[in-house]
Amino acid sequence: MCATRIRTDRCLRAGLVAAALVGSVTAEARPRLARVVPAAVSVDYGVNLAGIPIGTAHLAGAFEGARYRMDVSAQLTGLVGAITGGMGSARSSGTIAAGPQPSTFSIATRTANSGIAVRMALARGNVVQSEVTPPLIDMGDRVPVTAANKRGVMDPASALLMPAQARGDLTDPENCNRTLPVFDGATRFNVVLSYAETRAVEKPGYSGPVLVCNARYQAVAGHRPDRPGVRFMEENRDMSVWLAPVDGTRVLLPMRIAVRTTLGTNIIEATRWVRSGASAEATPTGAAGAVASLGQN
Repeated sequence: MCATRIRTDRCLRAGLVAAALVGSVTAEARPRLARVVPAAVSVDYGVNLAGIPIGTAHLAGAFEGARYRMDVSAQLTGLVGAITGGMGSARSSGTIAAGPQPSTFSIATRTANSGIAVRMALARGNVVQSEVTPPLIDMGDRVPVTAANKRGVMDPASALLMPAQARGDLTDPENCNRTLPVFDGATRFNVVLSYAETRAVEKPGYSGPVLVCNARYQAVAGHRPDRPGVRFMEENRDMSVWLAPVDGTRVLLPMRIAVRTTLGTNIIEATRWVRSGASAEATPTGAAGAVASLGQN
């Protein structure tokens, strides 16, 4: 079903489609702050299209201090994988404040007949360098990507990382309500999330509540507005993401992503959730509710 290059790339990208204060001072000078211990989470996903298993995906997040690193990979399997040879991987690293601020991003996808690679460097949410290999073909009807479109953005891998917006519990419904300004090296789009409900979930390695957020796609630049696929996604009301808190951090990650496509609903759902490392060894006075620092090696 994803045998064509366009459909295979969409399946792969769907599969891919997804900071705690530090310091130590003497007790006599001021209250002791936490010493943050590196934390990590590893999530395996199954990828299904119209109820048929078509692939697997993996997400690994590393958090330390004010830094983070996200590694995402996906591979098509079964008959679809045998026909297309589709696979891809992405990596992003950076720091977090009110949201992820990536510094580097790279992604490479490959099928039996083609491949594409993207590399980006960013500073404070602004793209300072980007390269797409092979370069996109200028079709004439593509909405130009301006310099303004490359400011205040995040890459697709960093967009999977959702720092808490509310000061209270990580499953506060307010943590759903956000707009993700994404630039993937070629196209600029928004993903608008809004709270739908809270559910209880049990998975190997995770048992507890998740936020269910509705999602909307807004094309901004780099797209071809008259393409049926673009219009379909802009009008699509059947998209959602389930966000689960990562223990010991102030971060949520996707437990499940569902997107209706022209071929059926594409579902990427966690099959295993592993949290490693430790949280801060001491609770910092006055730091409750601060955004936990996220990190990279």
